[in-house]
Amino acid sequence: MSAFNGNRRVPLPVNEPVKSYAPGTAERTELKSRLASMAGERIEIPIVIGGKEFRSGKIAQAVMPHDHTHVLADWHMATPEMIQQAVTASAEARKEWSSWSWGDRAAVFLKAAELLTTTHRQTLNAATMLGQSKTAFQAEIDAACELIDFWRFNPYYAEQLYDQQPISDHTMWNQLDYRGLEGFVYAVTPFNFTSIAGNLPTAPALMGNSVIWKPAATAIVSAWYIFKLLEEAGLPPGVINFVPGDAVMVSDALLSHKDLAGVHFTGSTNVFNSMWKTIGANMSSFRSYPRIVGETGGKDFIVAHASADVDALAVAIARGGFEFQGQKCSAASRVYIPESIWPQVKERVVGIMQQLRVGDPTDFRNFMGAVIDNRAFKKISDYVEHGRANATIVHGGVAKGDTGYFIEPTLIETRDPSYKLLCEEIFGPVVTVHVYRDSEFEEMLRTVDRTSPYALTGAIFSQDRSAVRTAMSLLRDSAGNFYINDKPTGAVVGQQPFGGARGSGTNDKAGSQLNLVRWVSARSVKETFSPPHDFRYPFMGEA
Repeated sequence: MSAFNGNRRVPLPVNEPVKSYAPGTAERTELKSRLASMAGERIEIPIVIGGKEFRSGKIAQAVMPHDHTHVLADWHMATPEMIQQAVTASAEARKEWSSWSWGDRAAVFLKAAELLTTTHRQTLNAATMLGQSKTAFQAEIDAACELIDFWRFNPYYAEQLYDQQPISDHTMWNQLDYRGLEGFVYAVTPFNFTSIAGNLPTAPALMGNSVIWKPAATAIVSAWYIFKLLEEAGLPPGVINFVPGDAVMVSDALLSHKDLAGVHFTGSTNVFNSMWKTIGANMSSFRSYPRIVGETGGKDFIVAHASADVDALAVAIARGGFEFQGQKCSAASRVYIPESIWPQVKERVVGIMQQLRVGDPTDFRNFMGAVIDNRAFKKISDYVEHGRANATIVHGGVAKGDTGYFIEPTLIETRDPSYKLLCEEIFGPVVTVHVYRDSEFEEMLRTVDRTSPYALTGAIFSQDRSAVRTAMSLLRDSAGNFYINDKPTGAVVGQQPFGGARGSGTNDKAGSQLNLVRWVSARSVKETFSPPHDFRYPFMGEA
């Protein structure tokens, strides 16, 4: 055990600058070189429990979505026995890890941030581009910048949380001991953001918890490189256990375990609802009430007022709806435009869409890559065909899956505000527009509020401040992240804490102190300096 006297302060966090990858830049050359070398590799990914690698022999392949015959990795799926080993290993690791000072724990993640900033940046970017079909820019803002920001800002927020202490006086000293949760945290991470895969296991770990991490099968390559980076940064064995495998089997084993202390989840609303039900059904078996934190689905909106800047609106629709193939929980999926400006908006959006190249993201001229897998390809294609049969396809609508899972950016118009494609989450490059009468602006805002079960992100475009104020009021509960004259995607750690309510999750705001609060269990400690020696109180005296 080491002693440290002094109130420790982490370096003041600053958002990581986004590199441009423009022609002639050093980062472009470095990334292309790493893309080429990684594409020529076929790595083996084991399970890691308590710092030891395990190989189950049950193998699955990780492929490129844009070239689905190209295998990037063979990865081992955990067995039920290995899941139990992970529980044991996490309990053992927690004993020491939770006793470390918060500054020592923070140092691991601050070092991880610096390693990602420098020596590991292009490895993680390349893994995200090849394994998840992100463009260089989408990988940079996700796998590099946002994850670096999580690892720098979270220690800063932890410092602020630990600074919050109760009042005392000369007779007593009152303190709050911010303990980690008693048990393990189960982290379940999605395919669409490498940064989320890095944050969900590490935010609870920073606060003194041990974690069992099940990464998405379709993002296993980038997840593996995150794990190896954390090991290099000095994360002790067993603090985070890397357990890829069958989602149902892993969850069934962990969600009923008596030592389940919490769940940190990002994924579909249906899966999260199922997990919550499982936890609820097992409440009598848990040592403590598990903390359940989830960021789930979205049916994110853009509402335009007649005063909207048409050019800015068109760019927001194209970027917000089609970047990373619309596979963002925050992606613009439904748009409401007054009829007076719709012809202009349509012309500009279609003009942009005609310039959006779709293909291999290693060709930096492409704006979009492929959707993540065949299941997503079929689901999105079905929605496109529904739009073809029941609405109007303004542009796009072509799906080709022979080489890669490619779907053209698609714009659909409907006059029915309750149309299926305006209500259901698609998670693909499909934007549905409803055109409304200018005079029905306020009624349309009410329609937006009640159309979808989700409440993640949304935007209002207007140059009329009164209209902005009206939208802010009527849509107050409709989005956890609300944007004025900007696309509803691209939240930045430290600037726009991210999360939504209703069917979009518990709104615990990743990238803020609000999230870290969920991973501690506070103990109040009162120390009395001169305790009483007489049981009697003054009121008991005779008159």
